[in-house]
Amino acid sequence: MDAQRLRAFCLGFNGAAEEFPFGPQVSVFKVLGKMFALSALDATPLSVNLKCEPEIAVQLRADHPAIVPGYHMSKRHWNTVTVGELPEKMVRELIEDSYDLVVAGLPKAERLRLDRA
Repeated sequence: MDAQRLRAFCLGFNGAAEEFPFGPQVSVFKVLGKMFALSALDATPLSVNLKCEPEIAVQLRADHPAIVPGYHMSKRHWNTVTVGELPEKMVRELIEDSYDLVVAGLPKAERLRLDRA
């Protein structure tokens, strides 16, 4: 997966938007104002920070050297994933899991709004 495909995949979710609160070099992908992915899309190697359930985050880090505690994020809830070192299918699943985790934490009315989008 390259940067263009990563960006397109993140923006493909209902209610997803790209913002640049940390400067023009860092894309922050949000759903209804809540971050689910963060990446410097022009960095080499390409990596993305993703939200993860704490127990799963620890297991992923143990199983995959390309997954480490979230850089500049809560190490308990975020992982940094080096994109090119994992199968694209797995990266997509990790992004989707991050999005789903953030959506699950939204108020019910906002979740319903997403379902209608």
